[in-house]
Amino acid sequence: MLIGYVRVSKADGSQLLDLQRDALIESGVDAERIYEDKASGRKDHRPGLDACMKALQPGNSLVIWKLDRLGRDLKHLVATVDDLRERGVGLRVLSGAGAEIDTTTANGRLVFGIFASLAEFERELIAERTRAGLAAARARGRKGGRPRKMDVTMLRMAMKAMADRATNASDLAKRLGITTTTLYEYVNGDGTAKAPGQKLLDGNSA
Repeated sequence: MLIGYVRVSKADGSQLLDLQRDALIESGVDAERIYEDKASGRKDHRPGLDACMKALQPGNSLVIWKLDRLGRDLKHLVATVDDLRERGVGLRVLSGAGAEIDTTTANGRLVFGIFASLAEFERELIAERTRAGLAAARARGRKGGRPRKMDVTMLRMAMKAMADRATNASDLAKRLGITTTTLYEYVNGDGTAKAPGQKLLDGNSA
């Protein structure tokens, strides 16, 4: 299934979504499956993008007009594309510098893989900085630790919250003290449990 996302930076009517929407529809995206925002790409909270990310399921493909419609900046773009890859969601970019990305083609999968490599590199840098920070904290008598893991109570809260389409996944993850990646590892965008989440629930009921 193809799901589209379009965005313009201003909501005052000076910028229109028509060009992007027409391009997505022409590429095969159903008009009813196009999510939209009228907000600056630098804003953390974009309701249309949040709803779009929740709607995407493994095997789906996200279709966008240009890469700059998706990410706030390069770091956010790389993280978003890598999150799609980990969830088994494809990506297709119709124009601009990212038009080589189409995971239905070998060349597109190669570019997708480059994003994954960049994301892995970023994670390694973060891990290295975290280890250095923890070492410095221990030297000063402070303690640090790993982020919280998902437990049954948190999972049930997450499932209930994600069942509400208005829920912002990033905000929910922050409230639970976990990463968005961890949240999507256990819970689908519609609030149902993924395999790891179901295993956690089954183990608790045993």
